[in-house]
Amino acid sequence: MHSDGKGRLLLIRHTQSVWNSLNLFTGWVDVELSETGKAHAIEVGEAMAGKYSVDKSYTSSLVRAQQTLQLVMEGAGISGIPIVEDWQLNERFYGLWQGRNKDQMKAKYGEAAIQAVRRGFADRPPGGESLADTTERVLPYFEETIEPELAAGQTILIAAHGNSLRALVKKLENLADNVVPGVEIGNGELRVYRYETETNSYVREV
Repeated sequence: MHSDGKGRLLLIRHTQSVWNSLNLFTGWVDVELSETGKAHAIEVGEAMAGKYSVDKSYTSSLVRAQQTLQLVMEGAGISGIPIVEDWQLNERFYGLWQGRNKDQMKAKYGEAAIQAVRRGFADRPPGGESLADTTERVLPYFEETIEPELAAGQTILIAAHGNSLRALVKKLENLADNVVPGVEIGNGELRVYRYETETNSYVREV
């Protein structure tokens, strides 16, 4: 357990969902974890056990992130803390691509067009959000709601999604717009940041 009085932010991307295993664009479609994902989430929690005294947790309005949080907490032996669910931590909204197979979409539109959206900052899928759009809803929520708790020395656990977490990492690591799309956060990956009150900045620990 850390006892230096500094706030810590624990970020976990949800583990494998049923649609991850089928290589489908998911976005805001509410898809549960696969059995592999459920087992992985418990393992992630077990690896965290005894290392962090978590005060509060946040997750999105989507069940795959909520299930990941519950199973991680179970594995880590964390209970009795507030859990906040908010849509502003949702995955990027993929619009008309939701439910479509990623390889089939590459064949239809060309890999360059798909990559421009998936690994660009301002490009949008038809009817959906860009990473910039996602950042514009995630960061104000984080700064208004979660950051004051970190400044007060709390340890906060967030279980969310690849793109909503990319938006956070952009701020935490002070990344340029053209760099953040290339940040890779694997399913079940844990990132830990220490909040430095004096400079209102973050130091990555894990």
